[in-house]
Amino acid sequence: MVMTKQQTISEFLDALSSKQPVPGGGGASALAGALGTALGLMVGNLTVGKKKYAQVEAEVVSMMERLTSMQREMMELADEDAKVFAPLAAAYGLPAGTKEEKDHKAKVMEVNLLAASLVPVKVMELAVESLGILQELEQKGSAMAVSDVGVAAQFARTAVTGAVMNVYINTKSMADRDKAREINDRAAAALERGAMLADEIYGKVLNRLKGDQSI
Repeated sequence: MVMTKQQTISEFLDALSSKQPVPGGGGASALAGALGTALGLMVGNLTVGKKKYAQVEAEVVSMMERLTSMQREMMELADEDAKVFAPLAAAYGLPAGTKEEKDHKAKVMEVNLLAASLVPVKVMELAVESLGILQELEQKGSAMAVSDVGVAAQFARTAVTGAVMNVYINTKSMADRDKAREINDRAAAALERGAMLADEIYGKVLNRLKGDQSI
């Protein structure tokens, strides 16, 4: 499997467009999260070194360090999403003619459904964390790049709202309903928090761009 970071944009799009199951929505969601962190870093780079923002420079540098780490994690999760799908797909094709075969298939399915559920949950939670940083950058980053904060928030929102579907499509088939509910609860919390933060950031950016400073 070719690592996402080693592909050109065109190569990734070609792979995403193909009939192959990976990369798919999960990998695309993680990549959206990575794009959001990249735009956040752009805002940071346009802020650091400017006399006007000297008082917040140390804070912005710290934010940039975390965004850099998060971007790397998102790219790794894009590849991990593809890695965990392969054994799950294979498990669906296992024979189930005898009781022994059914039991074996059930055990293999459960292990792989869990793995396939946890990757998108991590994408969601990481994207929510990135939104917390973007919320600060909207206030402290260069005013020249405020529109980029808004775009970054939308990419992060896509990571959250996209990845949640990959969580639910796998947890619904898990036999361990307690574990499924635990994962679903994590996903639901991230979805609620992520959508709220993204909408709040986006609304503030739009109003700033329109010249409405009332909110």
